Amino acid sequence: MRYAISSNVYTRFSLLESIERIHHCGYSALEILADFPHVSPLDVTYHEAKQVSRLLEQRGMSVSNINANTAVCVFPLAQNSGETIFEPSLCNRKEEVRLQRIRYTERCIDLAVEWGASCVSITSGKCLAGNHPDQAYEFLVDSISRILQYAEKRNIRIGMEYEPGLLIENANEAQRVLETFDCNSFGINLDIGHAEVLGEPLAETIQRFNEKITNIHLEDIRGHKHYHLIPGEGDIHFEAVLEALQSIGYDRYITFEIYPYSDDPDGAAKRALAHMMNYNYTH
Repeated sequence: MRYAISSNVYTRFSLLESIERIHHCGYSALEILADFPHVSPLDVTYHEAKQVSRLLEQRGMSVSNINANTAVCVFPLAQNSGETIFEPSLCNRKEEVRLQRIRYTERCIDLAVEWGASCVSITSGKCLAGNHPDQAYEFLVDSISRILQYAEKRNIRIGMEYEPGLLIENANEAQRVLETFDCNSFGINLDIGHAEVLGEPLAETIQRFNEKITNIHLEDIRGHKHYHLIPGEGDIHFEAVLEALQSIGYDRYITFEIYPYSDDPDGAAKRALAHMMNYNYTH
């Protein structure tokens, strides 16, 4: 297992500044937030993308995942939806909104190729007014089908992340989506904290998804409240999590997602890594 950290805890800094700071905190990998203020995938220029590539190479940094879970950078198209985080979504009932999110995700796939990431994470979005879950699911499946056609040609895996409150919000619903496609290019971006919030047995959930896990999001959770804590500050038994990952031969990244700590991202990054290095499951 290799540790990375999501740049979404560094939202007070540019992406280039975030890469430098994460490097100085002792990391050799990061997840890149494909959203404001780090990258606006539909607007990023060739020169800007190459700047990131050069800095990653200079610092010997790898990219664990392109985080395409939120798209505030393209939100104006869906500004009347009342949802400001996950829209425009892949399950929105308006086709023009879904197509905007599909184009955004395709551009994230291009950036994954450019920056050497093997996977891009996505979410389903919420069921907004007038969009029954059954209908929303049909829209989601159609959107994912289009994204996978694009991703497969570029050898990038797409990882669905489930989250409480979304259309796809638990392991059973994520399993249903996986079985709908059943292809190597589609898997799960497994957020351990989300599983903990939902009361899902963590080791069993890891073993359930097994080789379908494209990336791990890791944070601590206390009292099943959906608030991302630094590992060691909540209730998660991380040794059991690491043992489960080792049992399935997981050799991809474990990415810390501790965005509530934007006031002191360096301190949070160092504390997260220091806590997890206490366990003997890293290389």
